[in-house]
Amino acid sequence: MDTFIPHHVIEGDGPPLVLIHGVGGALDSWDFVIEQLRARYRLIRYDLRGHGASAKLRGPYTLQDFVDDHVALLDHLGLDAPDVAGFSLGGLIAQGLALAHPSRVGRLALISAIGGRTPEESARARARADTLAAGGASQHLDAAVDRWFTAVFQAAHPEIIAKRKLASLQNDPHCYAAAYRVLADYDLIDDLHRISHPALLMTGELDTGSTPRMSMSMAERMPHARFLLLPGLKHSVLLEAPALVAGHLHDFFKDKNQ
Repeated sequence: MDTFIPHHVIEGDGPPLVLIHGVGGALDSWDFVIEQLRARYRLIRYDLRGHGASAKLRGPYTLQDFVDDHVALLDHLGLDAPDVAGFSLGGLIAQGLALAHPSRVGRLALISAIGGRTPEESARARARADTLAAGGASQHLDAAVDRWFTAVFQAAHPEIIAKRKLASLQNDPHCYAAAYRVLADYDLIDDLHRISHPALLMTGELDTGSTPRMSMSMAERMPHARFLLLPGLKHSVLLEAPALVAGHLHDFFKDKNQ
């Protein structure tokens, strides 16, 4: 069987930085963030399996599938250990990558990532996965938008909300559900002490799915990690606060001594 290489785009000039999007999104999730980064970094973005322009490989998926896809892309591009930033499911993939292939990662930025869920939080995540599998994206979206965006942003930018909802509805429903199941079922908190890479964790103050408590707990377990709170924000910080996210990413990745 041929090795699966995710659909990807490369732009900018500088040290390589791989950006991994979240579940139900695509590489264009980073569009607003990279406006401030492409002059400083060689940015590699890709669509996860089943997402965007990548092959709609049938599930079920495992976290290892996504990690293997990432490594296959690095090999295809001749990259050794570039820095990585992952959002949501992308942050979980980045954790899995650092654990399974520590020599293939430079520094890590985990944005709105998950780890250390309580039993109640795990149950809610699995319930969302069940809803998505049973009813498709339309039913899932009824509650998702309010989890993703603040009310002020929704009122000010209905065009961004409409585009994000449309992108979710256009996902292959089987692939979307298979990827969400990975997000719901995996939790690497007990292994994070083995990640010795310099790491930055940040999440929105009002994020109920990737809570500040989770990111702080994750950072405490990683020996060279620090946590940043993004005040007043919910989950979709790449769209609601791209300049803030880009600034923090640049401040972190520019310092080679971290």
